[in-house]
Amino acid sequence: MSDGPFPMSADGSPLGAGPGGDAVPGRARIALTGLRIMARHGVLPVEHAEEQPFIVDAELVVDEPERDELSRTVDYAEVARVIVRTVGDGHVDLIETLAARIADACLVLPGVRASAVRVHKPEAPIGLPFRDVSATVVRRAGDGAGTGTTPDGTPA
Repeated sequence: MSDGPFPMSADGSPLGAGPGGDAVPGRARIALTGLRIMARHGVLPVEHAEEQPFIVDAELVVDEPERDELSRTVDYAEVARVIVRTVGDGHVDLIETLAARIADACLVLPGVRASAVRVHKPEAPIGLPFRDVSATVVRRAGDGAGTGTTPDGTPA
């Protein structure tokens, strides 16, 4: 991420960290950054009609695998497919909503304990020069939040 450490959870600790921000034994953090997807999201009529780039950064807290086997952890290629599918699954007006849908979909993946998703909209039609516009959503398993969809497209 270009603007500092990844998001903090609601209690102010880094995503997936224990008391005082320490790493939690038995957990690993997997990050997928800069996934570029063309889609139609936004409030303006032009955003409904024309695709524009969205860049997604996702960080997942997962169970640390007991063995050096892909089947024992989260496959980041599958994470990428889930993100692409979620971004393409119906129009939303707000990038906050899109980030929430992606975070919820990632949280459904087996072994994922928390997800943080930042959606960048680098070509947002705001009429002024800018570097980036983004929204970030953090979810933890069992926090009761969620308005998105699971990887198979069903409501979360």
